[in-house]
Amino acid sequence: MRILLIEDEAALAAAVAEHLRRDGHAVDLAGRLDDAAAALAGVDYGLLLLDLQLPDGQGLELLRRLRRAGDRRPVIVLTARDQVRDRIAGLDAGADDYLVKPFDLDELSARLGAVTRRAAGQASPRVRLGAVTLDLSTRQASFAGGAVELTAREWALVEALLRRPGALLSRAQLEDALYAFGAEVESNAVEVHVSRLRKKLGHDFIVTQRGLGYRLGERP
Repeated sequence: MRILLIEDEAALAAAVAEHLRRDGHAVDLAGRLDDAAAALAGVDYGLLLLDLQLPDGQGLELLRRLRRAGDRRPVIVLTARDQVRDRIAGLDAGADDYLVKPFDLDELSARLGAVTRRAAGQASPRVRLGAVTLDLSTRQASFAGGAVELTAREWALVEALLRRPGALLSRAQLEDALYAFGAEVESNAVEVHVSRLRKKLGHDFIVTQRGLGYRLGERP
């Protein structure tokens, strides 16, 4: 998943970004609200991690603007403010979850997964697609009862398709979901990942509509 981390504390931002990248996510950093607004104008991020106190304003104002504009993408607030009234204000502004600093990075991963599953209308972390079973919380996959090892990029592509069930995603949309700003992307990267997933999880796991894009195969 492509994530925008809006955080001005450099050491924390670097630690969070590195942790999420190890989880297979693409992460872009913004240390100011104006940088975040510019990034949001050009990329369809799957999730935002938002600090409340930024050098050029309050993170809640950005959140309120997004929600007023009808933007429903998941937002997790990361803040040092630990008062109940601050949590209520964040949730009332439209946050999907709220983590108080300092927080455990593994807990962040768990909350991120839960929030994105809820946003996709998927309460359970276990997904079945024909002969394929995916556990999104443990990142374990099986095909026809046998365990299958997926790479971080392959998981990211699967999760991008799961967030838009039934929808066709173009190569450009999938590249946006997989790679952060500045990453080197080979021209056939998406096709290579799709081919490898089909070899591991069956040819019908991902459907190609020539000239339009990719979608997951039909649920049983």
